[in-house]
Amino acid sequence: MKNVEIAKTFQDMADLLELKGESRFKIMAYRRAAQVIEHLPQEMATMLVQGDDFQKIPGIGNAIAKKSSELIRTGHLLALEDLKAQFPEGITKLLEIPGIGPKTVHKLWAELQITSIEELEKAITDGKVASVFRLGDKIAKNLLQQIQAYFKK
Repeated sequence: MKNVEIAKTFQDMADLLELKGESRFKIMAYRRAAQVIEHLPQEMATMLVQGDDFQKIPGIGNAIAKKSSELIRTGHLLALEDLKAQFPEGITKLLEIPGIGPKTVHKLWAELQITSIEELEKAITDGKVASVFRLGDKIAKNLLQQIQAYFKK
C-alpha cells in the first residue's frame, strides 16, 4: 500500500469523525497524520518491513501508528469500516463531491435527510438546498455543477 493511499484513508477517517461530531483535536490529529504520511520520503510499507517505528515520525502517535500497520498488513482499516457503518450508506459518497465537506454533508443530512448524490441533485433542482441556512442559491448552483462534473468522470 502506497503512502498516498494511507494518507487518503486517514483523511477519510478525519472527515467521518468530523461528520460524527468528534473532538476537533482527534480530527486534526488524523488530518495532520495524513499530510505527514503523504509527504514522507520513504514508503511506510518499506519502513514496516525494515522494522521502523512509525511513532518516530513527527505527528504520528501510538493509535495512528497501529492503524497504519493494520492498513499496510491487511489492506483495510477496521476502525474506518466501523465508522462508515454509523452512517447511511450513500452519505460517504457525498464527501467525494468537490466543494462538499463534512460540515455541509452534516447540514444536508440533518436538515434535508439527504444521504446520496442523487438526493442532493434533486434537492438542489427543487430549491430545497438553497433554502438551508448558510448555503443559498450560489452555493446550490456550484454544488450542482460539481455533481454534474463528478458524474462525467
